Amino acid sequence: MTDIYNLLVIVGILAAQYLLSTRNHVLWGAIIPLAYIAFSTWMFVTDRYESVLSYTLYLLLGLIFLISEWSVGRKSLQQKRNKELMKMRTQDIK
Repeated sequence: MTDIYNLLVIVGILAAQYLLSTRNHVLWGAIIPLAYIAFSTWMFVTDRYESVLSYTLYLLLGLIFLISEWSVGRKSLQQKRNKELMKMRTQDIK
C-alpha cells in the first residue's frame, strides 16, 4: 500500500513541476528541483543514504526527471504562444 502512496506522491510532484514550468517566468520551474536538491542533501547529511554513490544516483535520477518535465512544460508554453500568435496573424490578414 505504501508503494501506491509513494507513486502518487511522485506523480503529484512531477505534475506540479510541469504546471510550474508552464508559467510565464522561467524561474517558477526551478522551485521543485532546488527543493529536491536541498531535501536530498539533508537526507545525505543526516545519514539516510547508505553511501555517496546512492546519494549521487538518487540526486541525478530525480533531477533528470524534474528537468525533463521542465523542458516539456517550456516547450508546451512555447507551442501555446506560437498558436496564439498564428491566430492573431490570421485575424490581421482578414
